[in-house]
Amino acid sequence: MNFLPTTPLEMEERNIKQLDFVYVCGDAYVDHPSFGHAIISRVLTAHGYSVGILSQPDWRRKESVMALGRPRLGFLVSAGNMDSMVNHYTVSKKRRSTDAYTPGGVIGKRPDYAVVVYCNLIRWAYRDVPIIAGGIEASLRRLAHYDYWSDSLKRSVLMDSGADLISYGMGERSIVEIADALDSGLSIRDITFIDGTCYKTRHLEDVYDYVLLPSYEEMKADKSKYAQSFYTQYLNTDPFTSKRLAEPCGAVYVVQNPPSKPLTTQEMDDIYDLPYCRAAHPSYEALGGVPALHEVKFSLISNRGCFGGCSFCALTFHQGRIVQVRSHDSIVKEARQMTEEPDFKGYIHDVGGPTANFRHPACKKTDGAWRLQKQAVPVPGALQTPGCGSQ
Repeated sequence: MNFLPTTPLEMEERNIKQLDFVYVCGDAYVDHPSFGHAIISRVLTAHGYSVGILSQPDWRRKESVMALGRPRLGFLVSAGNMDSMVNHYTVSKKRRSTDAYTPGGVIGKRPDYAVVVYCNLIRWAYRDVPIIAGGIEASLRRLAHYDYWSDSLKRSVLMDSGADLISYGMGERSIVEIADALDSGLSIRDITFIDGTCYKTRHLEDVYDYVLLPSYEEMKADKSKYAQSFYTQYLNTDPFTSKRLAEPCGAVYVVQNPPSKPLTTQEMDDIYDLPYCRAAHPSYEALGGVPALHEVKFSLISNRGCFGGCSFCALTFHQGRIVQVRSHDSIVKEARQMTEEPDFKGYIHDVGGPTANFRHPACKKTDGAWRLQKQAVPVPGALQTPGCGSQ
C-alpha cells in the first residue's frame, strides 16, 4: 500500500504527468478512514482517477497551490476534519495553543475560514479550473449561516470562496458523480443535477420542485427570517422526500439539491475495505507525527448518521438521520488487520460512530401494526440517553 502523491517527485515515480484531481486540505495527510480526505481520495482512486494531496499549503503564496500542477479535472478543497474556526479558537474565542491535526501539534498551519481562503487562492492561480469544496466546514456553511466567531450572518461559502460546487454531507456518492460528469466533458457550470451538492445560478427557470428561502438580505435585516429559513432546511434533510432549496443572495441564487442517498451496508463495507495505509505520511515522523491519529488509529467505525435529533448537534445536517452500518464481517476483518500493526498494544479503543447508541432502525410488527423501534446497542462507558453521542 502506497500513499497518494504529495510532491512532483512522487508523481514522477508513479509515472503521472498530470493528476485528475488535486486535493487541498487544511489537515496533515493521514491515510486512515477516520479522515475525510483519505476516504474521498481513495474512493476516487478506486474509480480510476488519479489524486494528489496538497496538505496545509501556505495560504500566503499562490505558488503553494500550484505545487502539483494544474489538475485535469479540478481541485477538491476541505478545511479538514474540523471547522477551521473550531480548530483555532475555544468557545470563549481565545486562540488555542495546539492543533491535533498538524504534525507535532503546531498551531497556525491553516488560515481562519480555510475553505474560503484556499478556494480564493486557487482561483487566483487558475482562473478557470473547477473547484469543488467539501468537508464539515463547507457542509455546515453551504447556505447563509450565523457565524459565532464574528457574531454575524455570513453568506454561503459558495459566494465568498469562488468555488463552483459544494459537495455537502458524506460525499462518496456525489464526488464520483461529479468526477464522471467532468470526465465526460461536461462543463462545471452545467453540473447542477447531482444530489448532495450546492451550486450558484442567476436564474431559476431550469430549477424544478424547489422551495424559495428568504434572501440573505432579508435574513440579515430580520432574525426571524433566518429562523424561518433554518426551519425549512431542517425539514428538508431526508434524501427521499427533500425538495431543492433556493436562497437568493444579491443577483445570484444558491441552490441546494436534495441530500445524497444513504450508503448500503455493502457500499459501506467497500469503502472501509479500500487500501488505506492507516498511518500519517512518513514525512511527518521527524516532526513527531500527527496527534489526532493516536486515538483513532485503533478505533473501528461501525455506523454513520443519527436519528436522535438533538437540538445542540449538527449531525443531521452533515450525516443525516438515516443510520448506515457496516456488516459485522467487515468490522471483524478490519479488527484483524489492526492486530497485525507493529504498534498494536492488544486492545481496540472504540467501536462506534457519531452516536454510540443506535446501530440501526427496524420495523417490528406488533398486534397487526408496524411501528418504528429504535434498536440500541449498549456500549460500555458510553452515554445511554437516546440522542446523546459517545463523546
